[in-house]
Order: sequence, then C-alpha cells, then structure tokens
Amino acid sequence: MDVITVALSLVGLVAVSTTIGLVWRARQGWVTHRGADTIVKAQDVPGVERFAAGATLVQFSTEVCAPCRATHSVLKETAADYTDVTHVNVDLTHRPDIAKRFRVMQTPTTLILDSKGRVRARIGGAPRPGSVRAEIDRILAT
Repeated sequence: MDVITVALSLVGLVAVSTTIGLVWRARQGWVTHRGADTIVKAQDVPGVERFAAGATLVQFSTEVCAPCRATHSVLKETAADYTDVTHVNVDLTHRPDIAKRFRVMQTPTTLILDSKGRVRARIGGAPRPGSVRAEIDRILAT
C-alpha cells in the first residue's frame, strides 16, 4: 500500500469515528416514548410502596457512574418543585436482575411513570431538566 492510500484510510476512519461519537453524544438525555404501554408494579421497584399521585421519576444508576450523581441532583430538585412528584434512585450495582427486567442498557436511565405505573417516558443518559419538566407537566395535565 502506498502512503496516500494509508493516509486517506486513516482520515476516513477518523471522520467515521467522530461522526458516530457526535451522534451518540447528541442522543444522550433525549426523551423517548417507547414502551408507553408498559405498566410497572410498585413492588417491582425497590424502595417504592406506591407511586406518587402525579408522577414518579425512577432513576437507574450504579456506584461508579459519574453522570448518575448529576442526574440524581437534577431529578431530586425537579421532583421537589412539584407536590405530586417523587424521585426514586435504584442502584443496579448489586441488582442486575432489575437491569434486565427494565431493559437498562446504560446508566443513568430514567423512567417517568404516571400514578398508575405506566411508563410515560424513558431517558437514556443524563436528562435535560427542561425535558423532564415538560414530561411531568404533560403527565399532570392529563
């Protein structure tokens, strides 16, 4: 192989890798509405006896997850701004069965549940505070 072919191959590889990384990073924290027909039982979520009258923010995290700490703060502060919203943090470090049950592929992952336990939104990665508030407002309006 000549030098030009090697150089073009390296430039192409860097360009593809950069594009994939930027797309992945841009999608972190987006709200999706997949699984809206899923109903979660309160006893399936450790530390929850019943869901809040408005919404319940269920955060899945691990001990070594740096973005999980920031997510915890965002969700805790957001829940405190509403009277009918609670925040629950589920540590998956020692409970891989829960990760499998809720199909958690990354931490943090947040589920926004309505009062009946229906999954109204799912957020993979660190959530944007405005997006969380918008979803809560949408749930409380219905």
